[in-house]
Amino acid sequence: MKADTSKPTAGAGARRSFWPLLLKHKYLYLMLLPGFIWYFIYKYLPMYGLIIAFKEFNFSKGIWSSPWVGWKHFEFLFTYPDFYRIVKNTVLINAYELLFSFPVPIILALLLNELKNMLFKRTVQTVIYFPHFLSWVVFGGIIIQLLSPNEGLVNQIRVFFGLETIQFMVKSEFFRPIVILSLILKESGWGTIIYLAALSGIDPEQYEAATIDGASRWQKLFSITLPGIMNTIILLLILKIGKMLDFGFEQIYVLYNPSVYNVGDVLSTYIYRIGLQDARFSLTAAIGLFQSVIGFILVWSANKAAKKFNDNALW
Repeated sequence: MKADTSKPTAGAGARRSFWPLLLKHKYLYLMLLPGFIWYFIYKYLPMYGLIIAFKEFNFSKGIWSSPWVGWKHFEFLFTYPDFYRIVKNTVLINAYELLFSFPVPIILALLLNELKNMLFKRTVQTVIYFPHFLSWVVFGGIIIQLLSPNEGLVNQIRVFFGLETIQFMVKSEFFRPIVILSLILKESGWGTIIYLAALSGIDPEQYEAATIDGASRWQKLFSITLPGIMNTIILLLILKIGKMLDFGFEQIYVLYNPSVYNVGDVLSTYIYRIGLQDARFSLTAAIGLFQSVIGFILVWSANKAAKKFNDNALW
């Protein structure tokens, strides 16, 4: 009888190797399970509701019985003049965040990594991390109070030097800088945690070898430190680019007012007004679907570019 010498298929081999790997790391997978369940329940199951973007949703009729209207809501969006202004505001604020806010945690992490006094280092870390734990209602209130035209510290300093007070919160030209600056003050310290973790993974022997070769601090920075955390930087950059049409609702809602709608109204606040206040749920679902599609395209494009130029990508 002739022996069967045929090789197992790749799929069969993958299946056989999966179960031993699963059993070997079963406790790690169990720890991941709650996160997967949460993500499935709150991110994937609600996707069936996207169908209301193509319907005229009515509470009494429900999702499936509401009348089908096709592309009506998308046609309204793309012919509504204010929609392009809102998209422009969202993209501009995110672009400013990418340009000014994104590098700050990297710089802070590099500076903290150079500190040798551990007590001072931990004190600085605590101070810059703390604002992250404040809600935007509290932190936004502090920013508004600091910029108050009557009692605000900034205007009191201006008066001390003989300058006039400025109503910062109602002037369009100041709103976007205030948003970006407040975001940097609140979240940059927390963002340094990721980069400090990445820095801790760099082999110290590389620095020792560079020191022996006579490398300066700047040479070590550009030849060892930055290349060592480049994967982390690119990963976070790709994720940030994917959110170019999604800016935090809480921050804008706390800081803005009708006087600065022309520069401060973004998609998240617009969705809140027409979705919850005006109860136009189908239109908001259409906007959300538009955001998701554009976000996917941006992530895919950024990942493609990262893979082509740096070979560091999500997939």
